[in-house]
Amino acid sequence: MSVKTLKTFFLFWAVFCLSAPVAARAEEQQIAAVVNEDAITQKDLNDRMKLIMASSGMPNTPEIRKKLAPQVLNALIEEQIMLQEAKKLNLSLTDDDIENGFGKLAEQNKMSSSDFKGMMRRAGLSIATLQSQIRAHLSWSLVIQQKLRSRVSVTERDVDDVMERLQKNVGQSEYLLAEIFLPVDNAQAEGKAKQLASSMVSEIRAGRASFFKLAQQFSKSAGSSNGGDLGWVPENQLPEELQGVVKTTSANEVTDPVRSPNGYHILFLRDKRQLAADKLPTRDMVMQMLGHERLDRLQHGYLLDLKASSYIENRVES
Repeated sequence: MSVKTLKTFFLFWAVFCLSAPVAARAEEQQIAAVVNEDAITQKDLNDRMKLIMASSGMPNTPEIRKKLAPQVLNALIEEQIMLQEAKKLNLSLTDDDIENGFGKLAEQNKMSSSDFKGMMRRAGLSIATLQSQIRAHLSWSLVIQQKLRSRVSVTERDVDDVMERLQKNVGQSEYLLAEIFLPVDNAQAEGKAKQLASSMVSEIRAGRASFFKLAQQFSKSAGSSNGGDLGWVPENQLPEELQGVVKTTSANEVTDPVRSPNGYHILFLRDKRQLAADKLPTRDMVMQMLGHERLDRLQHGYLLDLKASSYIENRVES
């Protein structure tokens, strides 16, 4: 090889080595979505997807990433709206609040905060993206406390009605359930939600993904923060389209995705039994349950209203 050829080769290699990382960085800084005055970058999306796949057990393949991307980006958009609403209401968190939230997650994983951070670094996961998620949801909790909690009212008559209904259900079947619910807000979301739900079921059944971790990350139903746990649910309190599915499901099994008018449900039947009189909840438990349900409906509707009134430009799907 001549000196001239060697010079050409080394020049090409130097340009290649320099341009590859630059191109990668440029791609990561591309805007994935605009939410009012804020932007979500492709790096934000990539980091969150990597974190979710690692924590849930979903395999990091191009096919899974493609199916996860719309749901993950939607979660990032909603988190940005949560942060913006908290800022608008002058509600703020301290660094200690974020660190305490991180510590609780570490505790759930039976680790100290420092060990948990070390594990994330070794796995190449972004600590910042998890801290951002914690900040958004803690900020939203402050919004709920200030704007919505005072609007939740549960009367003694409400409790009487539930207790009376439960008494009538004695002897009927009830199910210990957990749920992943993927809402379908428009026709464009139908196919992607169905594909993602089917992929989740396949990965859970194969033992490659955790139902409870997926529920925490993706489910939009009550109990999602607790891994989708719904507790014991009497058969006649289930939506009609779910009753037949649960009846034919064995304990410790996950159902196929079930379409309801609002989206796709994946149920994990943990156990089943006949409702006995001595197993009925107390009045205090019923009052607490009704309060949680009503607050959850309020906050969900409030977030949807904020989202509907926001300027959102999704550059991934456009």
